[in-house]
Amino acid sequence: MSGFRWEIIQEYAPLFAEGAWMTIKCTIICVILGVTWGLILGLGGTAQAPRNRGLNRLLHIFVQWPVKIYVSAFRGTPLFVQIMVVHFALIPLLINPRDGLLVSSGIMSVDFARMLRSEYGAFLSCVVAITLNAGAYVSEIFRAGIQSIDRGQMEAARSLGMSYGKTMRKIILPQAFRRMLPPLGNNAIAIVKDSSLASAIGLADLAYAARTVSGAYASYWEPYLTISVVYWVITFLLSLTVRHMEKRLGRSD
Repeated sequence: MSGFRWEIIQEYAPLFAEGAWMTIKCTIICVILGVTWGLILGLGGTAQAPRNRGLNRLLHIFVQWPVKIYVSAFRGTPLFVQIMVVHFALIPLLINPRDGLLVSSGIMSVDFARMLRSEYGAFLSCVVAITLNAGAYVSEIFRAGIQSIDRGQMEAARSLGMSYGKTMRKIILPQAFRRMLPPLGNNAIAIVKDSSLASAIGLADLAYAARTVSGAYASYWEPYLTISVVYWVITFLLSLTVRHMEKRLGRSD
């Protein structure tokens, strides 16, 4: 094995920097959207109306079961396949300049749809696919966190006249969040690494930069070792952030 050639990394340093920034942007957006979507799914999966048997049955059929099917589908299929389906099927279905649903319905202009697909198509597909995937995993984290809180707290709050939504917002979720923080941090770290799959559809992230450099020099040692270190630094800083948040939230214990 030949020595590490630093000149390759120096020559393509701007490309690696752009790739790192793209990876960070995707991670931040997907974590925010994934947690939001996961919270919605988690609340839907645990929605109940114990005082109204008819409404409770409707929630079970039309809310809880669709959430379970969604979570099972996205957890049971590879993320790479989901990215491909979103990029080559879902996004064209929505924003195709000729007959996309958003274009034909007048929500989006033809010029804007063409610009969006040509300049941000891969980025948009990456964000949508990873958000949908992360939401399925995060929903299970929220479901487990909510169910870990003693049911007596919900019953006590309801007996005091608090609504279901206010009880979840003021009492249940703040306590559950402390328990959910470690798995949520692990999910964010997974998103950092999973974003590399989007290089297959042309997203100019770290993996795309390494593939470009390795193709130019027919050398794989330097570019892939470099992005491995960058990925490790990003995930390490993210884990430190989560650990710091755990300590701050744990002071009240």
